Amino acid sequence: MAVRWYQLAVNAHDLPSLARFWCQVLDWRVVFESEEEVVIASAPDALPGICFVPVSERKTAQNRLHIDLTPDGQAAEASEARWGSPRPKAGGGCSRSGRAEPTSARARA
Repeated sequence: MAVRWYQLAVNAHDLPSLARFWCQVLDWRVVFESEEEVVIASAPDALPGICFVPVSERKTAQNRLHIDLTPDGQAAEASEARWGSPRPKAGGGCSRSGRAEPTSARARA
């Protein structure tokens, strides 16, 4: 049976702030918001989305999931200036140096 990636669930303390951060990074929008969850996507019916859900515990360890992003076109230079990280090298791959999220956002997740 084939499956489709529906969404990524992210535990967070400040759902709206983290959702706004990722909307800005990905040029996405909030498609659903309540006290129990905030969902963002590129369009209301687009998949996958990212769903931010509340968690009561404080973060005690490093995140186990890292999203590697690559800017395209002219956005590359703007992204480097905005997020302070160099553009990932061609060929991609997992690299801690190519992360787009600032330290303060990682701490909130």
